[in-house]
Amino acid sequence: MSPRNAFYAQSGGVTAVINASACGVIETARRHADGIGTIFAGRHGIIGALTEDLIDTGQESAAAIAALRHTPAGAFGSCRYKLKSLEENRAEYERLLEVFRAHDIGFFFYNGGGDSADTCLKVSQLSASLGYPLQAIHIPKTVDNDLPVTDVCPGFGSVAKYVAVSVREASFDVASMAKTSTKIFVMEVMGRHAGWIAAAGGLASTADCELPIIILFPELPFDEQRFLARVDDLVKQHGYCSVVVSEGVRSADGQFLADQGLRDAFGHAQLGGVAPVIANLVRERLQYKYHWAVADYLQRAARHIASKTDVEQAYAVGRAAVEFALAGRHSVMPTIVRENDWPYRWSIGEARLEDVANVERKMPREYISDDGFGLSPAGRRYLLPLIQGEDYPPYHDGLPSYVRLRNVAVPKRTATNFALK
Repeated sequence: MSPRNAFYAQSGGVTAVINASACGVIETARRHADGIGTIFAGRHGIIGALTEDLIDTGQESAAAIAALRHTPAGAFGSCRYKLKSLEENRAEYERLLEVFRAHDIGFFFYNGGGDSADTCLKVSQLSASLGYPLQAIHIPKTVDNDLPVTDVCPGFGSVAKYVAVSVREASFDVASMAKTSTKIFVMEVMGRHAGWIAAAGGLASTADCELPIIILFPELPFDEQRFLARVDDLVKQHGYCSVVVSEGVRSADGQFLADQGLRDAFGHAQLGGVAPVIANLVRERLQYKYHWAVADYLQRAARHIASKTDVEQAYAVGRAAVEFALAGRHSVMPTIVRENDWPYRWSIGEARLEDVANVERKMPREYISDDGFGLSPAGRRYLLPLIQGEDYPPYHDGLPSYVRLRNVAVPKRTATNFALK
């Protein structure tokens, strides 16, 4: 009997290292051709399964797949498309299984965050109830670092490194200009509810390179008067300061400072623009000249300065997902288990999807300094190992050399024209 095929999809916002997880999945599956047949990928994530728009990764060379390890973004295309509950839209889940059945797919690898873990769990539950043999494995990915159970989410370490480096470099710049010009630099980073990325900005200041940095976390309500007093104090001490603000910072009444009144496909508030809010506040109240920047896609696309630790972990969870499936596991997610802080040692663990889906991990208060504007020693101890090491991509003519796959389509086998809702 021929081995059953596998389906892999990327979901949600992409990262500098999600393709390293794809590389881990595909290379490991190819080494176990006796247990897994063709590895299909969904074009634009789960939408590729719903519309039966599958990619045959077997058409890619070994060199092209290996190059995924150093290529940013989502090689097969991602999407922000959240499946509703089984009760609300059972037809979507049945459609997935229809496509899986048509292509003899027995392994489902879903690479994403908390919403993706929920989808993976629901697909697993429905396949079991309908008697369709399917091993559903979730592969962790999120720059927000907000998945539970795992020590860190692949994708976060590289964003943290980018933010820490950027804040250090920008702080040197503003320090140079502070005497007669800019005194405040504000950098806005991602993080709707969890301040992990903002916290990474605190790594820019070290014992041998102390920098005046303020961090604004979404876990703590924004106190305008305390913030302004802190800014003023640092400027008087150092002549300048840098502010790292999470997009999800809220006022005392729980309102996002940067809420645009819009919602994304997952129903989350569409945020952006908190940096100018903070910068203008400083200008109006303290009369300090400022510059501000929004890291936006740059922070999650910066493969040129990725954390080596992050790259290795991203590949490892992809490899582990296949190994879990071959060992007969299902409805689980590979995790990163921290065994030691420094030197950092880690291993692969396992979590049940019931313990992961729709659970959001925020920054523990003990990781934040007592005044609420910086990192505590415990926070630094947690974060610092995650940005260690460099894993530069190859360069050609002064630019990083990234792979673009052929992404050959698989002929459709179902007669259904499924309409997305």
